[in-house]
Amino acid sequence: MYRQVTDPLGHPALTALVAAAPLVALLVLLGVLRMRSHRAALIGLATALLIAVAVYRMPLRQAGGSALEGAAFGLFPIAWIVLNAVWINKLQRASGHFDIIGRTLTSLSGDRRIQAVLIAYCFGAMIESLSGFGTPIAITSLILLTLGLKPLKAAVVATFANTAPAAFGSVGNPIQALAKATSLPEHSLGMMVGRQSAIIAAMVPLVLLLILDGRRGLREVWPAALTAGIGFGTGQYLCSNFFAYQLTDLVGAVVSTLALAALLRFWSPDRRRTPADTGAILGGAALEVTVGGPVPLATAYDAGGAVPGGTGAHPAATAQDTREPTAGSMTTDSGGPPGSAGATAPPPKASRCDVLKAFSPYVLLTAFFGLVSVHGPAQRFVRGQGTSFSWPGLHVATAAGRPVRAATFDFEWLGAAGTVLLLTGALTALVLHVPPARAIRCYGQAFHQIRWAILTISCVLALSYVMNLSGMANSLGAWLAGIGSAFALLSGFLGWFGVALTGSDTSSNALFGAMQTAAAHRIGIAPLLMASSNSTGGVQGKAVAMQNLAIAASAVGLPGREGDILRKVVGWSVALLIVFCVLAWLQTSVLSWMVV
Repeated sequence: MYRQVTDPLGHPALTALVAAAPLVALLVLLGVLRMRSHRAALIGLATALLIAVAVYRMPLRQAGGSALEGAAFGLFPIAWIVLNAVWINKLQRASGHFDIIGRTLTSLSGDRRIQAVLIAYCFGAMIESLSGFGTPIAITSLILLTLGLKPLKAAVVATFANTAPAAFGSVGNPIQALAKATSLPEHSLGMMVGRQSAIIAAMVPLVLLLILDGRRGLREVWPAALTAGIGFGTGQYLCSNFFAYQLTDLVGAVVSTLALAALLRFWSPDRRRTPADTGAILGGAALEVTVGGPVPLATAYDAGGAVPGGTGAHPAATAQDTREPTAGSMTTDSGGPPGSAGATAPPPKASRCDVLKAFSPYVLLTAFFGLVSVHGPAQRFVRGQGTSFSWPGLHVATAAGRPVRAATFDFEWLGAAGTVLLLTGALTALVLHVPPARAIRCYGQAFHQIRWAILTISCVLALSYVMNLSGMANSLGAWLAGIGSAFALLSGFLGWFGVALTGSDTSSNALFGAMQTAAAHRIGIAPLLMASSNSTGGVQGKAVAMQNLAIAASAVGLPGREGDILRKVVGWSVALLIVFCVLAWLQTSVLSWMVV
């Protein structure tokens, strides 16, 4: 039995410095040396194992066992979720129905600013609910190009919009990682994050209007942005608190889209613009793009050749496979402007049946998660198929002598989100008429796309487990507790910093979650609040993460311009982070009624 120690060196500050070495190594390798994330995670893991054995006197077998359990958790359920989610996305593309979703949304309004909010904010959240890992940025930025935005502005809008759904991305992966790292109930964490994220996410459309058109855009289109934001926030709050947190992004996106569609039935922007005027506002050329008919995504971007998956690598977005529909290069076969002779005709309007088929994966996913999340026979059955067991050879107790919950591995295979996604994907293939051989090839493509992300996730979770079980996370928490109640102001910043460098809210929660709760216990603040603040604060870090900046720049044909995108989004990212940090601090006192 290994018993955790908090201060093996007899000096809290020095111990905290040594305990932070694996994180510092990881962050320096990622942020300064620009090393591939899976390699950086392997080096960070090796550093953590060395410190656990040499400084914390954790037996080598115990340290290795903790790393293996963390890696296993990275594979199941985390990577299992990502793999099957990406597979569904591949099936949608293979059948051609993915394009229909984008065309349906842009047909709701002729105003390019409103279309941009629908695509980047609403549609991006739908994609994030399944795929995550930068995929929404790559896809929505290309659709924005077809609406008349210049490449840089399209990349900025798509990148910043992706912050809203990040806390619940990939069917709630960040929440599951946070629950495992902190031993707090995942549904309670989902509820608390929903109560925080809903407020911040509701502000994002207003910021998008300022990015798109400055104060004029906010003055003219604020009802649409406010409706979209409140709709999304309401959907996030209701789903995370009263239904299944795994569906929070999807429900938020649907509610936001429906609310905006309802508004547009009796309201439109005061000033009607000509195509040339609209193009000038959005920073693009004067484009006569048919509303509801953007360039097909299968032509604009092939995710099968990209790697938007946590490795920090640029997606393969060359001029040949993207056929960049930029504002300055949207030419036709004849070389003339869109709409001239020889132009490619817009896709035919989709039938109601095709629209229903296009959205069917989300309907199926909601139905299946409803069955396994609501108390009833189906939930009892799937839970009865799972098992929990102590990880072999891993016997760890806290400094007080209590067994550590993280040493128990939960294998809920049938009710796992990844298994639900697998079943959804199988039925999606049937509904969308994807032949079995093609569906299997799509699965292989999905695995190939995320192969390095799987390694990264496993290594980061292994690093997290070694730090948590050895006591390093407690050492850092004890040292941070020295700043007292002001720690609540810094909690969100830690999450932001972790996501900014790792590119993943899941990774940030795994790395900093236990540290947050350890500090909260010592200060006397609700551990659930601080753990949730790590996740909610982290979402703004998505806008400045190098991985996402690289994906955005490559997707719109601006490789090497990541710094330009960063300068456009960093101010807004920090501004909303400050708003959130103040909110989290107030939730420790006057707003304590908001805490679960």
